[in-house]
Amino acid sequence: MVYQFSNPGTNMATTIAYVHLLFLVIMTSGLSFHKAAGIETEKVALLKLKQGLLDPSRRLSSWVGDDCCKWRGVVCSNRTGHVIKLNLRSLEDDGIDGKFGGEISHSLLDLKYLNYLDLSMNNFEGTKIPKFIGSLERLRYLNLSAANFSGRIPPQLGNLSRLIYLDLKEYFDLNAYSDESSQNDLQWISGLYSLRHLNLEGANLSRASAYWLQAVSMLPSLSELHLSSCGLSLLPPSLPSSNLTSLSVLVLSNNGFNSTIPQWLFQLRNLVHLDLSCDELGGSILDAFPNTTSLEKLKKMGSLCKLKTLILSENDLNGEITELIDVLSGCNYSSLEHLNLGFNKLGGVLPNSIGNLYNLQSLLLWENLFVGSIPISIGNLSNLKELHLSNNQMSGTIPETLGQLHELVSVEVSKNSWEGVLTESHLSNLKNLKDLAISNNPLLPNQTLVINISSEWIPPFKLKYLELRSCQVGPKFPAWLRNQIELNALVLRNTGISGTIPDWFWKLDLELDQLDLGSNQLSGRIPNSLKFSSQSSVYLNRNHFSGSLPLVSSNVSSLNLRINSFSGPIPWDIGERMPMLMELDLSQNFLTGMLPVSIGNLYGLMTLHVSDNYLSGEIPELWELWDGVPNMLVHVDLSNNNLSGELPTSVGSLTALTFLFLSNNHLSGEFPSALQNCTILRVLDLGGNRFSGNIPGWIGQTTPSLWILRLRTNLFNGSIPSQLCSLSSLHILDLAQNNLSGSIPSCLGNLSAMASEIEIFRYESRLMVLTKGREDSYRDILYLVNSIDLSNNALSGGVPEGLTNLSFLGTLNLSINHLTGKIPDKIGSLQRLETLDLSRNQLSGPIPAGMASLTFLNHLNLSHNNLSGRIPTGNQLQALDDPSIYRDNPELYGYPITAKCHGGDDCPGGYHQNEDEDGAEVEMKWFYVSMGTGFVVGFWGVCGTLLIKESWRHAYFRLVYDIKEWLLLVIQLNLARLQRKPNL
Repeated sequence: MVYQFSNPGTNMATTIAYVHLLFLVIMTSGLSFHKAAGIETEKVALLKLKQGLLDPSRRLSSWVGDDCCKWRGVVCSNRTGHVIKLNLRSLEDDGIDGKFGGEISHSLLDLKYLNYLDLSMNNFEGTKIPKFIGSLERLRYLNLSAANFSGRIPPQLGNLSRLIYLDLKEYFDLNAYSDESSQNDLQWISGLYSLRHLNLEGANLSRASAYWLQAVSMLPSLSELHLSSCGLSLLPPSLPSSNLTSLSVLVLSNNGFNSTIPQWLFQLRNLVHLDLSCDELGGSILDAFPNTTSLEKLKKMGSLCKLKTLILSENDLNGEITELIDVLSGCNYSSLEHLNLGFNKLGGVLPNSIGNLYNLQSLLLWENLFVGSIPISIGNLSNLKELHLSNNQMSGTIPETLGQLHELVSVEVSKNSWEGVLTESHLSNLKNLKDLAISNNPLLPNQTLVINISSEWIPPFKLKYLELRSCQVGPKFPAWLRNQIELNALVLRNTGISGTIPDWFWKLDLELDQLDLGSNQLSGRIPNSLKFSSQSSVYLNRNHFSGSLPLVSSNVSSLNLRINSFSGPIPWDIGERMPMLMELDLSQNFLTGMLPVSIGNLYGLMTLHVSDNYLSGEIPELWELWDGVPNMLVHVDLSNNNLSGELPTSVGSLTALTFLFLSNNHLSGEFPSALQNCTILRVLDLGGNRFSGNIPGWIGQTTPSLWILRLRTNLFNGSIPSQLCSLSSLHILDLAQNNLSGSIPSCLGNLSAMASEIEIFRYESRLMVLTKGREDSYRDILYLVNSIDLSNNALSGGVPEGLTNLSFLGTLNLSINHLTGKIPDKIGSLQRLETLDLSRNQLSGPIPAGMASLTFLNHLNLSHNNLSGRIPTGNQLQALDDPSIYRDNPELYGYPITAKCHGGDDCPGGYHQNEDEDGAEVEMKWFYVSMGTGFVVGFWGVCGTLLIKESWRHAYFRLVYDIKEWLLLVIQLNLARLQRKPNL
């Protein structure tokens, strides 16, 4: 055997290599063991987390097996295999049952390498945000938004120094938001050195209102800040430091700043998105610019040139925007894409420079005070998708350059004062158009805008929303709608369309949310062929439609067929065939028959109007199944029909009832006691019926919010209950034409709503009110009417002095009663009084002198009383010169009646009738004396001068002689001319 030996040096190198290899194998085995052990710990931590969570939809059913990196929502590092990301965000597709709840386990702390945690959009049912999350020191992304936590934001989150993204938007339980325990400070954010994105929208930061800007200024890398709806009340006028140089997105909307726009906002050089909407900001936008900086210098600074989005809507800003637009459009490259200044008080004209904002995609200027026309330069905005100019004071023609904006999706220019003609050339290139709303102010006397589109024109677009109001579209139904098969809403209101609706429209395969063809002259019958989506509305009111009542779709929630010519009965099964109805208005038609019992099945009904028809019979127990069932019926108007019988007791189930109109029917019985349950009733009108018995005192106790109580023309008797005096909101009290007796409660002077300015109330129906001697219908201005009418009863006693406390009372009618005593001396305190009728009583004494100070008074009747003395003069009483105002008051005298004082101590200054006659004789003597003196002075003033002064006498007779000679010459010339005519 032969042995061969290697080189000793080679052997040594090989040995060392083997040793290194052995060391690496050992180390790798150790690391693999450690890694495996670490990942096993993380898997256990995740399983403990799963155990604490409520997971009704079993979203974590995949959390089984050895490899946790394959579990849903878990992401591991490709290099180390450790869990680095946990995304348990609930998505909309997961539904309500897909939201996690329960408890977040402390085992999260075992995920040592976790840098991403998203628990947003879940429902942790008001539990507090775990403080231990602040110990996850590797976190770079944390999102707990809309997770339904409660309490304060734990300050331990300020320990997350590596955090780049923090989103706590609406993290809270809405039920606990107003709790003091939910008020947060911002001291804790000072440790978030790396933070770039901070969203605290909706968090209660009222405690940090004084220093919030200083706190966020300590974050040098911050580029996006969202503090919308945080209860901040202070918008500092200056920056405490210049650390916000990286800020590109700033959202401060829905705070109550109540200030002007500070200068520093527009000096953030990298600002791209600024939202200050709903912040109660006032003054001019230009107040934000330093006084020492000219607009030209501002352009050079470029502080606005990077802005892509500027939202200042829903504030109280005023002034013009010309200079702002000039600045924005004067940039070398204007980045502005979205400009929203809507719902302010901005005015002036839109400048032509607006056409230089070439990148503009949305221009929202609605609900302002802009005037003038749309600039022709609007056609330069080739990227514009939204143009909203509605509810301004703009006028003029709509430019044809609008048709060049081929990217337009939405155009809303409603409620202005447009004029001229709009043709297909305005619309022919708008291939992407989906929403089109054009209308004029409905208060304009004439339709100045004409929509003149050829019936042969085929639009290049497919609209989803079309609104044309108060402009001339008719007389024919627009034929160009034939191909608009994607319409969801069609509004052609007050457009001069007449005749019948063409058959092709009813056959369109549409599913509408809204159909409004009201205030036209359309006629014919309404088929039930159109389809409607859920909760849709149909308004066909103020037309001439006829035939039986159409039940258009079971999906319709609002049906308004008011003021048409529909006839026949209301379908007996309306409650089953239209079960989603919330608003039903069938008033002012020719409907007959009884009210269908099936109306009681409409549990979502809020408004029921069937007034001014020919309905008869008793009101059925419509709501007997509603007792104890939550309902929303607010307004019931059954007035002006032929309904009879008693009011059903089931009306007491209508606990939300606010307006009840039953006037001018044949209803009878005592005052409906079931109304005691309708505790929020505002208007009760039972007038023009046959109700009898006493007026109950509980009205003033169980319906304390009553605005109007109208019980006139019934058979009520007894006295007026003093409990009515506690109705502090009552501004119309009408108990006229009943059989009421007793005295007028003196406490009626406590009706405080008639002694102060009344706020604007929105009434849902009209009301007949007797004012100025006639009965008028009021609706839109009904809130301005303050009236007390107790006329045509059997009331006795005096006129209460307390009534003179009602300084805003407009009508006081106490006529045709048995009232005695004097007219209150303080009647002049009723400074707003327009109508005063005290006629046909037994009032006595003088007319108070203060009545002459009633400057608003335009209807007065004091006739048929026992008043005496001189009628006051001055001011408004001088204009009321009809003698019948004071008729049948034998002791009255003075203008405008001719009666004289009949003597007695009441004649002022000892004035008597015989003294009046003696005075007349003296006046006649002086008249004759002055006439004689005038004749003597006149005669001798002329003739005496001519007798004394010879030169004047000669001049005078020379003048007379010359005039005589001139007249003779004229006569002779005319006679000679007449003698020559026969010879011709």
